[in-house]
Amino acid sequence: MTGAPTDRRLTPANGRVAHVSLRGQVAAERFVPGEAMRITRPLADLRRAPGEGARDRQMLMGAGFLVLERRQDHAFGQAEQDGYVGWLDARALGPAVVPTDFIAAPASHLYTAPDIRAPEVSALSFGARLTITGQTGAFAQTDAGLFVPRAHLRGLDDTFDDPAGVADLLLGTPYLWGGNSRSGIDCSGLVQAAFLACGMACPADSDLQARWGREIPRSDPPERGDLLFWHGHVAMVVDRETLIHANAHHMAVVREPAAQAIARIMQQGGGPVIARRRATGGAG
Repeated sequence: MTGAPTDRRLTPANGRVAHVSLRGQVAAERFVPGEAMRITRPLADLRRAPGEGARDRQMLMGAGFLVLERRQDHAFGQAEQDGYVGWLDARALGPAVVPTDFIAAPASHLYTAPDIRAPEVSALSFGARLTITGQTGAFAQTDAGLFVPRAHLRGLDDTFDDPAGVADLLLGTPYLWGGNSRSGIDCSGLVQAAFLACGMACPADSDLQARWGREIPRSDPPERGDLLFWHGHVAMVVDRETLIHANAHHMAVVREPAAQAIARIMQQGGGPVIARRRATGGAG
């Protein structure tokens, strides 16, 4: 099959089932259009195999997911926001209700009533999407009958315009391999969260991000929002002297002097910077 997709992460197929768009490109027992659904839990792991397979990424409440196959309590499919493919706990999925708003604070809570003293049901991360049906005082009501502070919300069309400023909102977040939330995030998760909040469809992993946007000539000075890449790592430029990145050295999202980070990564065996990219579409 000449020209068949080769990246497992972005190919909605697993041998038994494939998306109808791949007919004639991959081998599968069935080709299906899939069922559009959304994440109904605060956070769901996207794994390369059902159950206890390795976590590739995470998905936040309200994110769209196209289900292609179900096996017991697991669902195989593709994430709407970046095309990432994997397995989820099927119990984390619900009907494809269209979200209206997203959490624009580093974190928030869902409450049982529009009252700061009411019991909280769950914590929500920056970027979680909700369907808002009304408001009571300082709280917005969701389609599930729960409440979230209005001050923590922005409409889906009310995007940020500074990816580096968004990344700053997540300073101090613990490092977590494959993490995409305020509870834990990795280098590419931080970059993706920052650009998604600015309305830009950023890929999920650092090697994919290293082919996104446009290459910056080494003679050009860095600009705010530019991305620097190493093998397996990415950092964002805050200014000409400073980077922000989630990294395993600090085990957190930190600001770090650029020269210090470059020297430290080299000393620790991570090699030199291998690419510099600038997002297209007005970022940076």
